[in-house]
Amino acid sequence: MGIQWFPGHMHLTRKAIAERIKNIDVVIELLDARLPGSSANPMLAELTQGKPALKLLNKQDLADPARTALWLAHFNSLPGTQAVALDASVAGAAKTLVAACHALAPSRGGGGAGLAKPMRALVCGIPNVGKSTLINSLVGKRATKTGDEAGVTKQEQRIALADDFYLYDTPGMLWPRIIVAQSGYHLAASGAVGRNAYDDVEVALELLVVLKQHYAALLQARFKLPGTPAEIAALPEEQLLGEIARQRGTLLGKGQPNLQKAAETIIGEFRSATLGRITLETPSAFAQWLAEGKTADAQRQAKKDALPPKRRTRPALLPTRFAERLPARKPR
Repeated sequence: MGIQWFPGHMHLTRKAIAERIKNIDVVIELLDARLPGSSANPMLAELTQGKPALKLLNKQDLADPARTALWLAHFNSLPGTQAVALDASVAGAAKTLVAACHALAPSRGGGGAGLAKPMRALVCGIPNVGKSTLINSLVGKRATKTGDEAGVTKQEQRIALADDFYLYDTPGMLWPRIIVAQSGYHLAASGAVGRNAYDDVEVALELLVVLKQHYAALLQARFKLPGTPAEIAALPEEQLLGEIARQRGTLLGKGQPNLQKAAETIIGEFRSATLGRITLETPSAFAQWLAEGKTADAQRQAKKDALPPKRRTRPALLPTRFAERLPARKPR
């Protein structure tokens, strides 16, 4: 719960989806293939319950192929759900969603001469996951704005892919409270969270927790770190971040590592896949985090309910295990 971000336009998006979903045949949710569990919106699952769902694992060209296969198997095992991995910028790959939608709702679209009702698909996803890029690839022109900052699209748009296929594009939406701590950090690392909602060093340290455990060889190769991958994996995250700063020559006075610059480097090279193809989560790991998050959230709520009414205030964000070691945060 260290990172939370739910601007006002996301509240309006939630209301718009709740109204629109009544007339939708298939819900297309774009997920980030590098963090499929964390980028799946639990609030969206509640709003669209019972509707056929197409999960598109976008940015699969940046993700670990072996872990992508695990996630595809996981989502495809769910009832009324089909999952596809793709790169939204590639037109041929993006168009696979049309066939998948027809498979999920065979009575919609494709009837010819007005024999079937048009397919109505709703495209949803977290900010900066690639919805606009996907739609531009589908229609073959710049139909929507794109960007590398969260929250570019602010209004719903209706796009006709064919005479019998309508696509509704919605603004990127997170959810009011993120109870899985790892999800907050992974969303921030991916660029789905606004810059003012997190500290770069804190996010980089949490990112290194995963990278040193599962991708130490990539860290060693990219930053020319001394030692074996096993030795790199054994380093405390703060020490590892400092070593990366030294290897890149980003130093402060008296040779002290510039952790802020090193953090920006780690986050930027993860986002661009300069580090390599990385996926931060597996289905089993995320299931464990979610269970722990729900338990902790229930315990917090029970403590809050036990307080006298006058003492029931909004809980402060929980400190992270790195908070006491972080430098003072400078205002942006």
